[in-house]
Amino acid sequence: MRTVSGTNNKILEIDLTSKKFIETNVSEEDRKNYLGGKGLALKLLYDRLTPGVDPLGADNIFIVTTGVLIGTGAPNSARFSAVSKSPLTGIITHSSCGGPFGNALKTSGWDGMILKGKSVSPIFLLIDSQGVKFTDAENFSEKTTSETETHLSYFGNGSLAIGPAGENLVRFANISSGERYLGRGGLGAVLGSKNVKGITARGGECKIVPKDPETFKKYSSRGFKYIKQNYYIEKKYKMYGTLNHLSSNNNAQILPVRNFKESSSPEAEKISGEYIKETRNPGYRSCRNCSILCGHEGVFNEKLTSVPEYETTCLLGSNIGVFDIDKISEWNDICGELGLDTISAGGTLAYVMEAAEKGLLDSPLRFGKPEHIAKTLEDIAFMRGFGSEIAMGSRKLSERYGGEEFCMSVKGLELSAYDPRGSVGMGLNYAVANRGGCHLSSTIFGLEITMGLLDSESTINKATYVEFMENAIAAINSLHTCLFTIYPFILESLFLRYIPVFVLKPVLRYFPFIAKLFFDFSTYSGLFSSITGIKISGRDFLKSGKRTHILERYMNTREGVDSNGDKLPYRILNENSRKPGLNPFPLNKMLKKYYRIRKYDTNGIPMRSSLKRLGIEADGKQNRT
Repeated sequence: MRTVSGTNNKILEIDLTSKKFIETNVSEEDRKNYLGGKGLALKLLYDRLTPGVDPLGADNIFIVTTGVLIGTGAPNSARFSAVSKSPLTGIITHSSCGGPFGNALKTSGWDGMILKGKSVSPIFLLIDSQGVKFTDAENFSEKTTSETETHLSYFGNGSLAIGPAGENLVRFANISSGERYLGRGGLGAVLGSKNVKGITARGGECKIVPKDPETFKKYSSRGFKYIKQNYYIEKKYKMYGTLNHLSSNNNAQILPVRNFKESSSPEAEKISGEYIKETRNPGYRSCRNCSILCGHEGVFNEKLTSVPEYETTCLLGSNIGVFDIDKISEWNDICGELGLDTISAGGTLAYVMEAAEKGLLDSPLRFGKPEHIAKTLEDIAFMRGFGSEIAMGSRKLSERYGGEEFCMSVKGLELSAYDPRGSVGMGLNYAVANRGGCHLSSTIFGLEITMGLLDSESTINKATYVEFMENAIAAINSLHTCLFTIYPFILESLFLRYIPVFVLKPVLRYFPFIAKLFFDFSTYSGLFSSITGIKISGRDFLKSGKRTHILERYMNTREGVDSNGDKLPYRILNENSRKPGLNPFPLNKMLKKYYRIRKYDTNGIPMRSSLKRLGIEADGKQNRT
């Protein structure tokens, strides 16, 4: 086994049409500017993707990149990124995953993989340190994700696999890696359109060693220490998983119920993390090298399986009026096996239920009725009957049947499980998020609801915090580590940890430029520098995130996105289930300020001067000056 100091700096570029591959190198400048993970993947895509290509055509490009942490043993270092043009939204999509493929790819000697073209028939890709082999996958047509990964496990230590949904080009098909998923935006359909059923990497062919082992040990130890002493990790995520948010969000009235018509329910306790802990005695089932342990397992429907995540539980539960955790678990397992994104599946089913209720289309699906759900999910994945229309997503359905006023999506991506009418910062986050109705763009609900540090119903300085969190999260997704590390790594610094809450709240709310000085990103930048030997500061780390976020926005503007896309569903803007009669949602006020902070013009397009300052040339090539 050879030893790699820091990073491989090699990308495996595969042409599926010609069945050939080449090695592409990562420059030190790109490594410093984009770190790895999401940032590097977007940079590689930006230099190769022609605007306007069909997301399901041979000219679309699919890219996976690892971060610098994978293989080092750093805290929560299993994550990797994938980017492409989304068949659901028609714009750029990014997804993060904690499955085993990232580590296997990295320890096969590659920091990333680029797929171009299209195979004439279904294939598997077998990756090792020498490159890639192409093998026939015809006999695996319509096999589930777990069946496919079981087959691939004979050839490698980590895989990507699509289910029938990906093969049949369901617009919100996902990709599995172990029991984790590249979930949003239809990446499974992109692989399906290229006739790639699965990919595996041999792994274990090289050992990753930080360039500065002593400094790495210092920051790695600090990270583990911060995680262990953080209240939100120890008392929330480890105890209840991501479902720790359900009860608090229900109490705060930001829980989606019945297609966001309501924002809380007395029945929500039946699907809460507390209820599952009391009744299912859950254990842990988390990502590799995870010390946060938000992934849990328990007994549902008389079998041991993963506890559904918060988003799944809400979108396939409360949002369709179902509060039966065993049913939700059943549907979660079906989606996992068939390769369906649970958030978009739940959001689209909720649209169908309301449209059927209003007589706009014919469907037996009804709120609160679990009948027909399992069969409908199968019909979607196999493109059977009306399932083939549901497979297009809620936006396409609303354009065909009407009811756009209750289509709960932004830029074509179904909203995740936070009602922004009780968390106005999340409303701005949804409206401007690069991939659409995504909660992971700035996750400002954590400051508004989870910690209660910002007034959840006030617009004051929300644009400032959304921009700040977008930069931070883009950088974390590029390093690449778990987003939940933001709680311990930022909040557990000695200075911030001991500031009294009565002092911290007013400073955060009214003096954000002072408050942001409290947040210490040195654990992240220290890990990056010690592994790669490229010195960056916490400020450089944030700037990299800003560069990544604005690059992604600019790529979307080349696909037609402008201020017209930065909007919220009619229901959010004009109906308020929490306080009937309350003024319309104050999006425009925040949006104008956000554009000013971001240096976008009035149409929401990044200014050329802003791109230039970040070293991004408008022709799709990196500015080397």
